[in-house]
Amino acid sequence: MSILEIHNVESGYGEVQILWGASMNPQEGKLTCLVGGNGVGKTTTLRTIMGLNRAWKGHIIFDGKDITRTPAYAKADLGIVLVPEGRQLFTDMSVYENLEMGATNNRARAKFKENLERVYVMFPRLKERAAQKSGTLSGGEQQMVAVGRGLMADPRILMIDELSLGLAPVLTLQLFQTLRELRKQGLTILLVEQNVQMALAVADYGYVFAEGRTEMEGPARELIKNEHIRAAYLGL
Repeated sequence: MSILEIHNVESGYGEVQILWGASMNPQEGKLTCLVGGNGVGKTTTLRTIMGLNRAWKGHIIFDGKDITRTPAYAKADLGIVLVPEGRQLFTDMSVYENLEMGATNNRARAKFKENLERVYVMFPRLKERAAQKSGTLSGGEQQMVAVGRGLMADPRILMIDELSLGLAPVLTLQLFQTLRELRKQGLTILLVEQNVQMALAVADYGYVFAEGRTEMEGPARELIKNEHIRAAYLGL
């Protein structure tokens, strides 16, 4: 069952069009990845779903309701959550305070203690460093805070933009293992990721973007065997 439906969405920045009819149907309880080269519209897709970019054309349906024109804060209240590229933490605030900032919508406030414990179980290091300023953490620890802050919002769908960007391989592997665990718990995840091999290895389903639209889609285990994808993105 599709929790989110993206139908022929066009969007961009100023007068520059980036999306030229993007379409996707992430399934509820599944991990869906969106991969492709630089500048093809992956981040723009997430920003448009979230309402940070305006959809010029097309429709965005969430849980059966058209939310194309719904503002970002209202989408957050519905349970649509974005972990942005570059983490975008409040670096002068503590780990705990950053996590607290994730729980601002009504749904999340009611489950604050439950979700905080969930984050600390998933990322024990954050509990150890709860009082430490987030700006003093390593890149991997900051990404843990960013994902944790997203979980504090009590998401129905968690969208993550470039999980592994700038991270050491060991930390990348740890964070992808976290995604596997969240997927097992039934959380719907939409992942944009530069590490195509890792993304397809953990995902249930994948979309390959080119020139602002879906070029290819299918079960991740089939896409990773596709000769075009192996040559274009995996160097095989």
